[in-house]
Amino acid sequence: DCLFLRLLPSDPPLNESYIIVLDEFHERSLEADATLGLIRRLQENSRPELALVAMAATLDSEHLAAYLQCPIVTAHGRLHPVDIRYRPESAQKKIWDRAGDALYELIAEGGDGDVLVFMPGAYEIRRTIEAMQQAVGRAGISELLPFLPLHGSLSPRQQDAALAESGNRKSIVATNVAETSITIPGVCHVIDSGLARQHRHDPNRGIDVLLVGAISRASAQQRCGRAGRTAPGHCIRLWSEIEHDSRQELSTPEIVRLDLSDVLLQLAARGSDAAELAWLEPPAPAAIARAHNLLTGLGAHRSDGSLT
Repeated sequence: DCLFLRLLPSDPPLNESYIIVLDEFHERSLEADATLGLIRRLQENSRPELALVAMAATLDSEHLAAYLQCPIVTAHGRLHPVDIRYRPESAQKKIWDRAGDALYELIAEGGDGDVLVFMPGAYEIRRTIEAMQQAVGRAGISELLPFLPLHGSLSPRQQDAALAESGNRKSIVATNVAETSITIPGVCHVIDSGLARQHRHDPNRGIDVLLVGAISRASAQQRCGRAGRTAPGHCIRLWSEIEHDSRQELSTPEIVRLDLSDVLLQLAARGSDAAELAWLEPPAPAAIARAHNLLTGLGAHRSDGSLT
């Protein structure tokens, strides 16, 4: 979505395009929302024949269909049954130790297949691998279960190692990059911390900051589905069912939690005004004003909003 938005100024009418597909739209990135608004306006003004498809496994389809004034198409993919269990423990126990206990439980039950563990960041991944090595050491099979990290800070070679099919059982400890962006073959078991790092704007400091928070029910469903791609699987959630039911249904869109200056700059580069765009979910006027003030202060905008 980000790359597509940056390419738009080179071909504003999209004369070389006949259909635009916004995949994994449930993630509701700023760039995806801006692209949706731009394509919608293009359809209304000059390209009524341009087709648009917005899709995801978990999606607020009725809200989106009402905005686009389009039909909803549902595709029922094949998914093997996944046994979901909740494993709440004391909040005093570190999340990586709880993940280690969950892995020991899986090993004791004797299930086959790779294990995918979701953690919010690189630090938690490292501590989780240490805790899991101790857990499987107690079971006496540490040499049969290699642990592989997967996050954006790793080299391509290290990331490929986690994704490769080796023929041997392994455990991958990943951030939410493994939630939708990639598919890891061989996974039959998911251990979900229920946590993710998300950017949120801090108006007091004027910057976006990374904070650890609980994922939505939709994200939990996406993670759970990773265990049922190739065979029946298991998903252990490290929180209670009561807590799960109280979580928000969908993830909070970036447009209501991030600084807007970057996307406003990209919109201005193609002659678009964020305040006039038909957003699926309009940003707060105060957030637009704050972003305009920042861009003006940096010398990127004139007072009328045009680029310098």
